[in-house]
Amino acid sequence: QVQLVESGGGLVQAGGSLRLSCAASGRPFSSYAMGWYRQAPGKQRELVAAITSGGSTNYADSVKGRATISRDNAKNTVYLQMNSLKPEDTAVYYCGAGLRVGALNYWGQGTQVTVSS
Repeated sequence: QVQLVESGGGLVQAGGSLRLSCAASGRPFSSYAMGWYRQAPGKQRELVAAITSGGSTNYADSVKGRATISRDNAKNTVYLQMNSLKPEDTAVYYCGAGLRVGALNYWGQGTQVTVSS
């Protein structure tokens, strides 16, 4: 069992930056793939970025060049740095964990990111 707690969301102006954090507890964090997903009102949840246990990353096309996912295994934490934020980045951002990037089965409660124009 893994428990995930996101933080760092908030209201930011377009062009600004945020760093989201996801603190994990439970099984050894280093063995898990981690991902950030987001869900905007009326839309499906979509992948933003993911990182494997080995540190390989992938990003949605919509955030490439603006987002960086990283992990600190010593702190059991995964981060999502978002720069040059756009109003269309507004969503609830969820942190997920699983044995594979394509099979995240533990989720946090989400953190709201609102980007004003």
